[in-house]
Amino acid sequence: MSLRAASIAVAGLLLAGCVAGPDYRPPANDLPVTWQLEQPWRQAAPGDMLDKGRWWQRYGDPQLDALQRQALAGSPTVALASARLAQARATLDVNGAARYPQLALGTRASRLKISANRPLTNYNVANSETVQNDFAMSLTASYELDFAGRVQRLVEGATASAEQSAADLENVRLLLTADLATNYFNLRASDTELDVLSRSIALQRRALDLVTARHDLGAVSGLDVAQQQALLETTLTQVDVLKKQRAQYEHAIATLTGTPAPVFALPADLKPITPPAIPLGVPSEVLQRRPDVASAERAMAVANAQIGVATAAFYPSVSLGPSLGVDSRLIDRLFDAPSLLWSVGVSATQVLFDGGRVRAGVNFAQAGYDATVANYRRVVLTAMQEVEDGISGLTALDRATTQALSAVAAARRVLDMATARYEGGASTYLDVITAQQSLLTVERQAAQLLGQRLVTSVFLVKALGGDWCSAERGNTPACV
Repeated sequence: MSLRAASIAVAGLLLAGCVAGPDYRPPANDLPVTWQLEQPWRQAAPGDMLDKGRWWQRYGDPQLDALQRQALAGSPTVALASARLAQARATLDVNGAARYPQLALGTRASRLKISANRPLTNYNVANSETVQNDFAMSLTASYELDFAGRVQRLVEGATASAEQSAADLENVRLLLTADLATNYFNLRASDTELDVLSRSIALQRRALDLVTARHDLGAVSGLDVAQQQALLETTLTQVDVLKKQRAQYEHAIATLTGTPAPVFALPADLKPITPPAIPLGVPSEVLQRRPDVASAERAMAVANAQIGVATAAFYPSVSLGPSLGVDSRLIDRLFDAPSLLWSVGVSATQVLFDGGRVRAGVNFAQAGYDATVANYRRVVLTAMQEVEDGISGLTALDRATTQALSAVAAARRVLDMATARYEGGASTYLDVITAQQSLLTVERQAAQLLGQRLVTSVFLVKALGGDWCSAERGNTPACV
């Protein structure tokens, strides 16, 4: 008996040292060593392990800062992600509690009557009815021996799930602030375009007054007046269309900040905003900075732990269940020695045949892990694409903006010359109309490009995973 007990103990220790399922190892990624850069881009050390911070403050717009604070405090999307994080942490606490014994204290106090006609337990002794009290108190314990590491895998999975929820919360905050900044800069670009249209309308009205006066004097035909009137009406129509777009951006900002759209309004602001210089790290650093990549990686860890949980079903389930208590029909003798009762027991269950249910569960968990690996690779590839799109997009927009500003200056000179030639009788009014239309077109294009530069810079910040900390800060605020 001693040899058998020792053998069982050794076998238990061996099983206790075996954890079912594979240990988690993140998959390797074949990433390029650098980005495809053009001047004036530069490589930088972005300080990936620091907080992503309030990156929007780098644009130097107090109105945007206030809106971002309001959004982070009042957005229902952030509140939802925060609640899910709290749930994940509570689940981790639940699974972690399985590593410890469970204790329970029970009491019972009753008065009962025993039937005289109950089935006999001894044919030589007749039953009789009895009325008596029953007082009992017991302390029970239960503990599952984690032979196959099922509980350990559950804790690993819950830990990874809580970390995934934390990354999801950071991703929600990043997407919220990026969406808000995008709509805000689009709204400001609309303000700039509306200002361009307002100045063009004033110019066109003065031109209409001039050509009308010349028509009244008989110097020009009614065709010139009609052409100028048609141009003015077309420009006025563009104002209404642009105001509609601005209202949509304003309503989107209201929703993102948790404010009902009917009670929200932003006044026009023509203050120029310049995109900040965005330093770039190497491509592999994006995997550390982006919360969606972190979430996808943690999802793999969760799925890997589920394989261990499913595999543990192949092994015996062993539980200890000792109990200690007292039971008496007289309450004043409840704690006397004769009232003591106890039990010590071990229960074990081993599946012998289940028709392949456990194996199917392992296969299901393995397929779930393969799906998370594929999703992780997709997220990483998308991250690489978005960063390259942001880099190339900003480079092209910078060149286009410079060219557009030169075109605006040239169009103004053309309009001045066309107006002077018309007033001197050297050309028709069609040249003036054409010059006005050209100036309006290039001025609106320049305003749109400035807005697109801001929006694309926000897109690149989001693609890089948020704020950065440059080693050469100067007067630039740290990651805050």
